Amino acid sequence: MTGRIVQISGSVIDVKFQAGNLPSINEALTVETADGRRVMEVAQHIGHDMVRCIMLASSDGMSKGMEVERTMGSIRVPVGTSVL
Repeated sequence: MTGRIVQISGSVIDVKFQAGNLPSINEALTVETADGRRVMEVAQHIGHDMVRCIMLASSDGMSKGMEVERTMGSIRVPVGTSVL
C-alpha cells in the first residue's frame, strides 16, 4: 500500500493515501530517494485521507508526488551484542 507526498515542511511530511488505507499512528513509512531509503513515522491523522509524519533523517532530495510505502509495523532499530 502506497501514498504520495503532498507537502514537505522541513522534517514534517504530509502524505495522502487512498480511502481506507490510512496507516496507524506510530507506523513507519519509507520513501526511496537518490541517496537511499528514508524512514518517517506517522504522528497524526489530519483528515482527507492524509497523515502527518516526522522524518527520522534529512528530507533533502524529497519532493511532492514521491511515492511513500507502508511498512505495516513500527520503527525498528537493530541491536547488537555491544548494546545489550
